[in-house]
Formats: sequence, structure tokens, C-alpha cells
Amino acid sequence: MEKNKNSHFFAVLSRMKYITRWGLMNNTKSENISEHSLQTAYFAHILTVIENKRFGKNLNSERAALLAMFHDCSEIYTGDMPTPVKYYNPKIAEAYKNVEKFSTEKLVSLLPDDLKEEYREILFFEGKEDEELKQYVKAADKLSALVKCIEELRMGNDEFKKAKEATEKSLVKMNLDSVNVFIKEFLPSFYLSLDEQE
Repeated sequence: MEKNKNSHFFAVLSRMKYITRWGLMNNTKSENISEHSLQTAYFAHILTVIENKRFGKNLNSERAALLAMFHDCSEIYTGDMPTPVKYYNPKIAEAYKNVEKFSTEKLVSLLPDDLKEEYREILFFEGKEDEELKQYVKAADKLSALVKCIEELRMGNDEFKKAKEATEKSLVKMNLDSVNVFIKEFLPSFYLSLDEQE
């Protein structure tokens, strides 16, 4: 793509607000991948800050937030595949990974040539430190899902009870100190009303 030619990249990214999550679930409030990605970025940032401040790590918190912000961009083309379907068996999981890769390449192709490599690195987690940060983005993604479950359960929607239990188990399995801190210090507030959060 020539430098001065129109790029559709950010116009296409803006469509994240039209892709809803939790498609198989009865929701009291729908959630789109744009909202989810922002919350995941907040959470990835704080998880890495906690690791740095309290556990002596040297993680790039800004990079973690950036990776989280873009982590579901491929779903603009694929939609949000429900977890039980996505991981039903290894063949489906592998096929879906290939579709995600194709979708991400399609997004990169919308950029001017001189910007493609910069965004390919972000969208594919290819930076030098990204392999280590990936686990924190994944944990942040799960924490965002857990918050959604809590919000739905607070509204009396038992549809999210099993999802909450499964998400909590997967977070425990990750065995990350920062996740334990987040669950202890930040998560309880999500059970409270605004008036109770003072």
C-alpha cells in the first residue's frame, strides 16, 4: 500500500463495538469486544504493575496494556467463538487458530506498508518480551470474563454460574501472584453497588 493511500485499518477496528461476546448465553446486558478489550488492557496493566512492585519482576506494563487492547482484533472478522465450541476438540481449536491468523493478516494488510511490521508485532505478540507478557494478557482476559460473570450473577442471572466457576478454576491454575492479589484486593468491589464502593 502506498503511503498516501487511504488505510481502512482503524475504520475496521472501530467495528469491534458491533461484535458481541457470550453469544450462547442469556445476558442481562450485552458486552462487545471493544468494551472487553479496554477492560482487559486495564487488567493486564495492573497485573504487570503488581508483579513489578510487589514481586520484583521487570515487566513492561505499557506493552502489556497495548497487547491486551489489540488481543481480540481478529474477532472483527471471525466473531466471538464461544469457548465450549472453540475448544470442543483439538481439530476445531487448530482450525480456529488458523482462521484467527488469517483474520489478523487481513487486518495487517489494511495498513500502509511502512506501518505493517509495527502492528504485525503487536497483533501477533511477536515482540521480544511478548512471550512473557502473553500469560498476563491471558489472565487479564479471564479476569474480564470473571467480572462479567459477577455482574450477571448480581443481576440475578444464574446463566453465568458455571462460567464463573470454570473461570475461577482456570485463574487458579495459572498460578500468578498478581492474579491472587487482584482477586483479593480488587475483585470484591465488583460485588458492591456504587454507593458501597465509597
